[in-house]
Amino acid sequence: MANDAIIADLKKSIETWNVALCKEATQKAIDAKMSVSEIMDKGLGEGMAVIGQKFNDAEIFLPQVVAASKTMEVALKMLEPLMSGGSSANKGTVVMGTVEGDIHEIGKNVCCAMLRGAGYNVIDVGPDADSQTFLDAAEENDAKVLGGSALMTTTLEAQRELVIANNEDGKKYKCIFGGAPCSKEWCDEIGADGYSATGSEIIELVKSLM
Repeated sequence: MANDAIIADLKKSIETWNVALCKEATQKAIDAKMSVSEIMDKGLGEGMAVIGQKFNDAEIFLPQVVAASKTMEVALKMLEPLMSGGSSANKGTVVMGTVEGDIHEIGKNVCCAMLRGAGYNVIDVGPDADSQTFLDAAEENDAKVLGGSALMTTTLEAQRELVIANNEDGKKYKCIFGGAPCSKEWCDEIGADGYSATGSEIIELVKSLM
């Protein structure tokens, strides 16, 4: 099976949250000795980008996004042996969470999956995480980047609070943000180090900050 066909199946498996197809295509990709970055960027990541776009356009809803995320996790488990601890440690650690007052996790979970797939060590502090939780996790795990998601306009201010808390703590970490109401303009206004509109964009953003 040609690599292009495997890539097409990987993408399709995420778009259709087809776990059986995902397992089959991922195994074929591994057998074909394709690189993890190619499997992630051209296959699984592209599928997740389509899911994100469809969700933004209200063509699909939360249950489908969750199903696609869970399908992606199946592939990531299979790819774990190829992401050696050494390379993952070299790439660095990122603390990810949904900011205080916000319990939405989908966007954050997709970003976590994408970063793990790209070889980063990701510490997920979960939803409704206050600034101190982010800072404590970063210190404990020797992280370089804090990623805070906000899915409600009312919780955007918590992103600003994380920047302030980080500054008061000696500005040890890079702060990056995303989420439906978030924008590059907002990130510039609050003094963040970066903005990611999608799960696939976050990989390049973190790479540039490490």
